[in-house]
Amino acid sequence: MALAAYRFDGEARVPRYYLGVDGGGTNCRVRLADEALVTLGEATGGRSNLQIEAGEPAYRSILEGAEAAFAQAGLPASAMAETACVFGMAGGRLPSAREAFAERDWPFAALEVFDDIDIARAGAHGGEDGAVIIVGTGSAGMAIIDGVRHQVGGWGFHIGDQMSGAILGRELVRRAVEAEDGLVPGSGLTRAVIDRLGGSLDAVMDWSFQDRRPADYGALMPLLFDHFELDDPIASELMALEMSYIDLYVKWFQARGATRLAAVGGLGTRLYPQLIARYGEFIVPPAHEPLHGALIMARQIFGRA
Repeated sequence: MALAAYRFDGEARVPRYYLGVDGGGTNCRVRLADEALVTLGEATGGRSNLQIEAGEPAYRSILEGAEAAFAQAGLPASAMAETACVFGMAGGRLPSAREAFAERDWPFAALEVFDDIDIARAGAHGGEDGAVIIVGTGSAGMAIIDGVRHQVGGWGFHIGDQMSGAILGRELVRRAVEAEDGLVPGSGLTRAVIDRLGGSLDAVMDWSFQDRRPADYGALMPLLFDHFELDDPIASELMALEMSYIDLYVKWFQARGATRLAAVGGLGTRLYPQLIARYGEFIVPPAHEPLHGALIMARQIFGRA
C-alpha cells in the first residue's frame, strides 16, 4: 500500500502506532509499538510462510496476532486504522508472493510486505547500512550499502540454502551412511547420527523416505556442534565445508562495499566464535532482533507526513 493512500480525514499524517511482523515457517510473531517504538503488545501465532496454501495460514496468523497485541495494549480494534505495518515473511523471496499478500483485505492504515531477510538486516544494524546472513534451517544474505539493496541466496532447500542447517544436516546424514557402508572412515558423530535415525542403514533409508523436510535435517545441528567441540574429525570436516560456503557470501558482500556483517538464525548464532576468528572486525553482533527490525522499517517508511 503506497504512502499516498495513508491518510486520516483526508490529511496525510504520521501513524500513531506501528505493527511489525516476523512471519516464519513455524510461527508468526507480531509486535505493536508506539511512535517511539516502545512495545505496547506482542503475540505469537501459527506458521506464516507465504508459499504455504497461498499465504492463507499467514493471513490468519497475522490477523489473530494483531488482535491479541492490540487487546494486550488495551487498544480497541479501531486503532488498527491508525497503524502502519511492515511484514517480514518467510517465503517472501518472490515479488509476486509479496504483492499478492499485500493486496489482501487488511484493517491497517498502511503496510508493506518484505522478505524476512529485510527485517533481519534492519534489526541487525538498527536500520543503518550493513550486511546480514540468515543461517538457520534455511540461509540467505542481504545488504544495504550506500542506500542500495543487494540480495543473494535464499532460493530454498532444493536448489540453494548453501549455508543452512538443512543442507549441512543432509550432508551429515550422507557422510554417516557412507561411513556405515565402509566407503569412508567414520567417527563418533557418524555413529551417533545412525543411532539417532534408527540404528541401521535400513532404518535411515526408511527415515529418509518419509517426506523429510529441511527442518528434519536441520535438527541434527546440535549433534554436530556437540561432536565438533570434542574435535570429532567428521564434525571438523563439515564445519570447514560450512565456513567455505560462508566465505562465498563474505566475498560477495565485500566486493560490493560492505564493511560489516551480522549473522542471525540458530546456526548463525552458534557460529559466531568461528566467524570472528575467521573474519575479525568485519563481523558484528546484531543490534536488534528481526521483529524490532520490522518496526524500524515501518517507521522509516511511514513515519513522516
